[in-house]
Amino acid sequence: MRNRGKQSGDDTCFAPKWHPVLTEAVNDYCYLLTREYAENSALQVVGNRYRLNQRQRSAIRRIGSGEKAIRKRQQSHCSPASVKDSVVEVDGFNMLILLENALSGAYIFKARDGTYRDISSVHGSYKRVTKTEDAIVLIGKALEKLHVKAVKWYLDQPVSNSGRLKTRMMEIARQHQFNWEVELHMNPDKKLAQSECIVISSDGWILDRVNGWFNLGACVIEKQINEANVLVV
Repeated sequence: MRNRGKQSGDDTCFAPKWHPVLTEAVNDYCYLLTREYAENSALQVVGNRYRLNQRQRSAIRRIGSGEKAIRKRQQSHCSPASVKDSVVEVDGFNMLILLENALSGAYIFKARDGTYRDISSVHGSYKRVTKTEDAIVLIGKALEKLHVKAVKWYLDQPVSNSGRLKTRMMEIARQHQFNWEVELHMNPDKKLAQSECIVISSDGWILDRVNGWFNLGACVIEKQINEANVLVV
């Protein structure tokens, strides 16, 4: 099995010499979003201004948010105490791929809204990697420490191999006695956005719509993954 996320040019385009440039680019991108520019337009302006490549532009998109969105997400964010004895719903691929990246040494990015994000995508097909099971267990144990009542995972049904992943996740849940359900859903983003439960995700579209969410990615990365290759700009 391979690792998740890191590409051969990443050490160059995210090298320390780029950090001041990326910081300025994120500042400009956030300013344009705050002024209600469309994301694609804002990213094109900023990317061209600073001559960023595609990977750098992807990072800028993940890191930046407008002030209104950041305030909304801060207001709906739930504390660890409020997660206790609650049912939580997990954006499955979002969280799993983030932690696979963190455990694999790929670059992950601390966003201006406090979440952590990666620049991987499954492109319609998910393949397990070396750190998949470690990531699943890490999430399970973190939720256990938070004393959640129950956990419901949602995986994208159209993504190939999601059924196999569900089967393996349920096997791991039985081994560790995690109180989980795993559901394949045609549109989990929409389902989570409408949830009455506390949602676990770092997807900005979802966070802008939920009643309450918990930043589990930050909790796990900051406390459990010392080797995480985090870029903060």
